[in-house]
Amino acid sequence: MIKINNLSCGYGKDLVVKEISFEVKKGEFVGLIGPNGSGKTTIIRAISGFLSPKKGSVLIGGKAISATGRKELATKVAVVTQSPEATPPFSVEEFVLLGRVPHWTKFQFLEAGKDVETAEKAMALTGISRLKGRKIGELSGGERQLTYLARALAQEPDLLLLDEPTAHLDIGHQVRIMRLLESLNKETLTIVVVLHDLNLASLYCRRLVLLDKGRLRKVGRPKEVITEEIINEVYETSIRVKEAPGISHRLVFPIL
Repeated sequence: MIKINNLSCGYGKDLVVKEISFEVKKGEFVGLIGPNGSGKTTIIRAISGFLSPKKGSVLIGGKAISATGRKELATKVAVVTQSPEATPPFSVEEFVLLGRVPHWTKFQFLEAGKDVETAEKAMALTGISRLKGRKIGELSGGERQLTYLARALAQEPDLLLLDEPTAHLDIGHQVRIMRLLESLNKETLTIVVVLHDLNLASLYCRRLVLLDKGRLRKVGRPKEVITEEIINEVYETSIRVKEAPGISHRLVFPIL
């Protein structure tokens, strides 16, 4: 699905990501973790085509991003960014329908029945059907994040990229979003998600990519990546890693 070869990229003359290589196979649920400034968002921007590599390449389905048109890419890849400060002047339904634009035909200027049907399904999946007449600015943070996710699902992508979808949300909305992503992944949607919460990453992601100062530190299953030695070193802190009771997942606890 995704193949990143010796990727180096950044902003202006500054390289944020340096010589990184890894792959994401079709149907995987992969988490990008690492301290602030380690390059997680930059990699999402490179995979989505919003940031061009200074060196190396990003391929999706065997085809380089640089050789893929914006409309073609938008039918394959959907992105949920961190909630922007600006509030779109749309109702929830209007906003979700924007996800159908990449699928419009050459002379199509309004949504068709298929578009409305797909948008309604996306709103039902994310549990926001009751909000479809509300304005985006009237929503809570959790409701707004679910709306952004619904718009992405309306694109009917093969690959879903999410940049900190649980940031600033209460634990209820965090779990709801992660469980929804887990369910979508089981339906064969490939997911790459940036997460700051190591416990959510351990509980829901099948594989983790750990970044440190713009370089790849470790790739593997959560049990292989989330160890006391590695996390203490990369995050420059003191934590304990313990097995969660009743489930085969590791959880991180700070040492007070």
